[in-house]
Parts: sequence; structure tokens; C-alpha cells
Amino acid sequence: MDAFTSDVAFTPSVKAIQSRKGSRDSYARVEQRGGWRATITPDLAAFVEAQTSVFLATANAEGQPYIQHRGGPVGFLKVLDEHTIGFADFSGNRQFITQGNLQDNDRAFLFLIDYMLRQRIKIWGRARVVENDPDLTARLMPPGYKARPEQTILFTVSAWDANCPQHIPQRFEAADVAAALAERDRRIAGLEQEIARLRNSAPSET
Repeated sequence: MDAFTSDVAFTPSVKAIQSRKGSRDSYARVEQRGGWRATITPDLAAFVEAQTSVFLATANAEGQPYIQHRGGPVGFLKVLDEHTIGFADFSGNRQFITQGNLQDNDRAFLFLIDYMLRQRIKIWGRARVVENDPDLTARLMPPGYKARPEQTILFTVSAWDANCPQHIPQRFEAADVAAALAERDRRIAGLEQEIARLRNSAPSET
């Protein structure tokens, strides 16, 4: 049993390096104040469910790590309760590396990054694949999304932490850029109409 939630990441080797490089005291103070969260707060739930992309990390029985991207429309990641995140696992290249890893080692990690807001969240926990559960699949499948669900994945949160925005490049979703450009064009069209109206209503010079 870990003494602190952050011990899921801060192993004795990590703490020794932190001590050697001068950051251990600051992290020790965080631990004494309660450490990282172990439950999904309303703010975290809102962040998770607003994402269109997530990276899921697993490792096989030999410890070989693997990272797989998962994406979908806003809301494809669903917070089911204060400990559980679920999503439909869409059919892809059918290598099933993640599923095989989880069968041997259920420890997993979610990395979420919002480039526009320059925020990133790290979530440690355990994951499992659920097959042949149509009710759960229907609950997790985004409405109207044209993808075939292979199965579902349930992720149980052990600890999570938010990174600082340092070094995150600011990028924008294509849909957000298109919406901003459409709004700009609408305002320009309105201004042009107003200019034309003012010109037509101005008294002519004699």
C-alpha cells in the first residue's frame, strides 16, 4: 500500500533522484498536504469529457511499454462515477496490443492534453476491456458517430495530477478555427452592409 497517492509514480528511485537534484522537499510538502487526487473531481470530469483525443499507455508482462492514441467526438470519453472513466474502443488495425497487455498487466495510464488551453492531465490507474456487453457499449458509444465499436474499456483511477502549461505549443482544433473565421466573415459582411447603408443615406454634394 502506497503511503501517498503520488507514490504510484514517485518510486524510491524517483525520490532519490529528486533528492539529488533538489526537488524532493517541494514534492514532500505536496504529499504532506494530501498529495495528488485519487477521485475524479467535477473540474477533472469536465476536462475529460471535453477532449477529442487521449493517449492510453500500457505495459506487457515483461514491462515493455506501449502507447496508443484514442480519439472521437467531444464526449467520447465518459466519466461514469468518481473513480471510473469509460469509452467505446473503436475497430482499428486489430493488432490488439493494448488488450493483450491489459490481460497480463492491468496497470494503465491516461495522458490528456488540450493544446488550445495549454493544459495536460496525467491519470494513473487500472484498465480492463469489456467484450460482449451491448448495454455498456450503447451507453459509451457517441450518438451518431460513424465508427464500429469493437469493445469497451473501463479505466479505474488511482491518482491524477495536472502539469504546468510550460512548453505546450498552442494549437487549435480545425472546427474551432472554422467557426472563428465564419464569425469574422459574418462581422465583415455586417460592417460592409452598414458602410453601404451610410453611403446611400449620406446627402449628395452640390
